[in-house]
Amino acid sequence: MSRVLVVDDEQSMRNVLAIALQQEGYEVVTAEDGAAARRELEARSVDLVVSDIRMPGLDGIEVLRFAREHAPGTEVILVTAHASTDSAVEALRLGAYDYVVKPFDIDELKVTVQRALEVKELRKENVDLKLQLTDRHRLDDLVGKSEAMARVFELIKRVTDSDFTVLITGGSGTGKELVARAIHNGGRRKGKPFVTINCAAVPAQLLESELFGHKRGSFTGADRDKDGLFVAAEGGTLLLDEIGEMPIEMQPKILRVLEDSRVRPVGATTETEVDVRVLAATNRDLQNAVDDRRFREDLFYRLNVIEIDLPPLKDRPDDVFLLAEHFLHQFRAEARHEISTFSDEAKALLEAYDWPGNVRELENAVRRAVTFEQGTSIHPESLPNSVRAGARDKERNVAVSGPGEPLVDGFDLEEHLEKIKRSYMRTALEQANGVQKKAAKLLGMSFRSFRYYLDRLDLRGR
Repeated sequence: MSRVLVVDDEQSMRNVLAIALQQEGYEVVTAEDGAAARRELEARSVDLVVSDIRMPGLDGIEVLRFAREHAPGTEVILVTAHASTDSAVEALRLGAYDYVVKPFDIDELKVTVQRALEVKELRKENVDLKLQLTDRHRLDDLVGKSEAMARVFELIKRVTDSDFTVLITGGSGTGKELVARAIHNGGRRKGKPFVTINCAAVPAQLLESELFGHKRGSFTGADRDKDGLFVAAEGGTLLLDEIGEMPIEMQPKILRVLEDSRVRPVGATTETEVDVRVLAATNRDLQNAVDDRRFREDLFYRLNVIEIDLPPLKDRPDDVFLLAEHFLHQFRAEARHEISTFSDEAKALLEAYDWPGNVRELENAVRRAVTFEQGTSIHPESLPNSVRAGARDKERNVAVSGPGEPLVDGFDLEEHLEKIKRSYMRTALEQANGVQKKAAKLLGMSFRSFRYYLDRLDLRGR
């Protein structure tokens, strides 16, 4: 059932509209002025606002601006007894669905309401379609449309049906375990165990027992026989995560298992044959570790039959917003109300930030934003401070230091300078809590110039 918010300072008009729309099967809530309308929009999800324009305090235009900023999925119809071309143009420019002049025919208004809600539903379907299209750029839980990720997807598809050892490399948070799971889930071992161990998280003296198992009495505390992870992964896949942290004394034992497919539990006199595919992951340069004699050369070459290298997120700018939408779709069930998209400002910040923590940092940023966001789209204030500050520092550094790379045909200097100016004006407005005169002073601009650029750069109400 669609929810409609009726806003009018005249109680009789609120009652007439509420009754008429309830008869059409809509859930109707009412507000006696613009301030009350803002509270309703903050408190609940609303599909459509029908608001009078002329009201004391916050008028209908301000209600429209607030809805566009904090509930962009909500359609707005404005009603007035004063036919004004200027008001109509302003309302439509700000994104109102339609503009109705009193006195109006109630049946015509019902038709306008119905069409507005149909437009809202169509837009929602478009969002859902975008999410479906995201699936074309994913493999298992990996998401990306960049050339770098296309190469990763192709390598994964090529190795899934083999039993070759695969070395997965890349920085922390790039998704190495997700690659391992995609390899496992795409091959004949799907449905069998997928077991992972972080070699850096297990004390050296316990790692052998964890991997191979032990016999009762083989060491202090071994009060029973225990199977190791190789046995636990029988028929499936074992991921040796952070393999670069494996103690040097353990490395020849792993090499032997890879060559013979047999494990000997600690304290045992016999070996057990295992059928396990081994994958390894590391954020270290293993070739350097080999050169420094911290990693065995023979184990390195045995692991590195096929290498899949995951690029950092800063080298995959085309993937940032695709991933952000993927995580939003994943987490929005956790929100207290419907969140369907990102505001333009939030999207710009996400795409400008370098993401030193890679995909994991982006995932955590979106989860935080979903938790803190009050509206139906994610806004900059819901993003972590590090993202907001880091993105703007990057923009400022570019402004001061220049492009840092050769210019190419098609570069538009005016457009680039406008982006920089827009960034500084947004920052000034935030520091000034929206007070335009104060923001203009921070930038050393006249108030008239500041207002001119607000309109030119489309920053009003943002």
